[in-house]
Amino acid sequence: MSQHPSLKKSKSVGSKRSVLKRFERVKLMQARGVWKDGRSPLGLPKTKPAE
Repeated sequence: MSQHPSLKKSKSVGSKRSVLKRFERVKLMQARGVWKDGRSPLGLPKTKPAE
């Protein structure tokens, strides 16, 4: 079964993801100084991606 053309990744489009993965949110929060050591990575607040 072939993949629908709209689902194929294309480097020419260049769209950015608006949603970060959990490890990316933790890394971003650490860089901003909001992350506390020992905190659970579950239930994180939404964060805007760094541009």
